[in-house]
Formats: sequence, structure tokens, C-alpha cells
Amino acid sequence: MTEPKTLTKMPDEIATDRLLLRAPVHADAKAMQTLANNKNIHRFLSRLSYPYTHSHALDFINRIARREEEHSYAIINENSDFTGIVSLHLEKGEEMELGYWLGEDFWGKGYATEAAGSVLGAASKAGITKIIARTIEQNMGSIRVLQKIGFEKISTQIDDCGPHKGVKVSRLVWYAHP
Repeated sequence: MTEPKTLTKMPDEIATDRLLLRAPVHADAKAMQTLANNKNIHRFLSRLSYPYTHSHALDFINRIARREEEHSYAIINENSDFTGIVSLHLEKGEEMELGYWLGEDFWGKGYATEAAGSVLGAASKAGITKIIARTIEQNMGSIRVLQKIGFEKISTQIDDCGPHKGVKVSRLVWYAHP
């Protein structure tokens, strides 16, 4: 299985026209906690606790953000604001999955499209050829972002566990173009 090793080939930082993507650091914890402690964000995400505490932010930074099966980036905008997180995660050693969230004040500005699209470009350069994403059907904003950056919807099913048990979840896939 070669996919886990490809995460180690992901760059430490990615710069776009408006954003810097870099490893989350302790200085991000307060902004991360403030932005993520929002019911409007939590209702769409399966991996984000609510309420989201400073301890949750530090745990993410210290133990989760950069490990063999996870490569997360803090999204820093042109004003040097921490705006959210974008990650590649190796799900149960099987499939690479893209996930992201932005603070509600930063929705509708194109940051999610720019950040996630740049991660896909870096993933392609790192040799990753297939990435999945999942989102609940109600999250039309996320579905539009994913489709803009080349994901195609492949299925919809009722989630059978976790915070979205009983909710329709779309599964999308992206393939790198040679």
C-alpha cells in the first residue's frame, strides 16, 4: 500500500494568491477554538466536537494535525487571520479523504475553494491519484466547493453512525489528471 507514504511527500506549506496553508501552531489555538465553537459549523462536521474548547484545539495541534495518516493545514488569509483548517486524512488505511472547515465569518469569500483546490494540486504532485470527500446533503455550499475543484458525486446514503446517524451523506471522488 503506497498511499500512506504519499502524505509524507505533501509540502509543509502551500501559498496561493490570497492564502498561506501551513501546519497549525499553538498560536492558532485561541482563534481555532473561537471559530470552531459554532453550532453552524458543527452541524456539518463529523469530526469536530461541540462545544469546541481550547483543549480540543491544542489536542488537534499537538496530536492530530500532522501524523502519518493526517496532514492538516491552518488556512491563513491575506490579512493574516486564521480562517480554518483543510486536511487530508487516510481513512482506516484505505482511502484518502479531504476535509475542511472555515469560520463562519469567512464563508462565501472563496477561501474554501482556494485552499482545498491548492491541497489537491499538491496532492497530485505528491503522487496521490484519488481522494474522496463526504458531506451531508444539506451542506450545499460544501458540495459546490467540491464540484468546483473537480470532485464528482458518486453516491448518497443514510449515515449509520456518529453525529450524522440517519442523515443523507453524499460521497464524492476526485482523480488526479495526468
